[in-house]
Amino acid sequence: MNRTTHDIDVAVIGGGQAALALGFYLRRSGLEYVILDDQASGGGSWRRGWKSLRAFSPAQWSSLPGWLLPHAGDNDYPSRDEVVTYLTQYESRYALNVVRGQRVITVARTQSMTHPLCVKTDSGEWNARAVISATGGAPFIPDVPGRDEFSGTQLHSQEYSGPDAYFGQRVVVVGGGNSGAQIVAELTEPRSGVASVTWATLQPPTFLPDEIDGRYLFEQATARYKAQQEGRTPDPPRSLGDIVMVRPVKAARDDGRLVAVPMFSSLTASGVKWPDGNETKEDVIIWATGYRPALSHLHGLGVINEKGRVDVQGAAETRSVAEPNLWLVGYGNWTGFASATLIGVGRSARATVQEVQTTLETRQ
Repeated sequence: MNRTTHDIDVAVIGGGQAALALGFYLRRSGLEYVILDDQASGGGSWRRGWKSLRAFSPAQWSSLPGWLLPHAGDNDYPSRDEVVTYLTQYESRYALNVVRGQRVITVARTQSMTHPLCVKTDSGEWNARAVISATGGAPFIPDVPGRDEFSGTQLHSQEYSGPDAYFGQRVVVVGGGNSGAQIVAELTEPRSGVASVTWATLQPPTFLPDEIDGRYLFEQATARYKAQQEGRTPDPPRSLGDIVMVRPVKAARDDGRLVAVPMFSSLTASGVKWPDGNETKEDVIIWATGYRPALSHLHGLGVINEKGRVDVQGAAETRSVAEPNLWLVGYGNWTGFASATLIGVGRSARATVQEVQTTLETRQ
């Protein structure tokens, strides 16, 4: 297969919400850019979510810069399909330069003074003056004793597709966050037909007040961001709980279906062993245990620290300390407050593009 080589000002790795927000600002910067996405279609990680997944804020608080997410139907919180449609249309609306089918293998340093980094994909290479990594997270499953011995089905919440596949089975959902709560709420609906559902969490789950959702969390992050920009020490975040009370979760809580038990101590061939020594037979383990930054493509640069992150600095707090031609956006608060959310990533994207543009202009 013929491999192609391109020279570009900015290469963005990833095709989800963070990459699209970056594209919105890059298209106005005058810089030549490309967004490299390994997926065949738009929507990013939302496309891999389960059908009943919902955003944690109303549409006007779940939008990227420039265009509000259209409010479809009577749902307070946009569904997975609504967000996927929005992200796909957003890409077309702004004619963002997304190149699909580009699986990035590694980012390497070059000997070039003008294009110091090379993004190597399975079909070609992109020599870039600057690289912005926006790949989001990779599914994380903890290394629980006996995990390899369990003969039943194990899957991460990203692979969960709905209750139909688990009719008549015994299911344990692991994880005390929003994903775990939403999945438990759906599996325990009387019409789901799941025989038994157990919710296992490391700590007792905590629920946000009914009137609090992602809007408050974004406002809290904004206050911390402003304090930092003004040279003040941000107030510590007020802990109100972790789980947003979207309608299905609220209904399950009100019906007494959201009851968590302490995490099991190990898996067995046929089920789980609980802290009190009791063993139960189970058919399915659903790991709603979150994500870790997907940064394997950066290993060759030697920038990943012992926490699996990249040390960052700069006005946007997204520029790599060890590699000044590399920026990271959308991985969580360590790359900008609320940067892993639809509405929050725009702020990090704007500040990052401004910093990239200034940096490249000073080199000319």
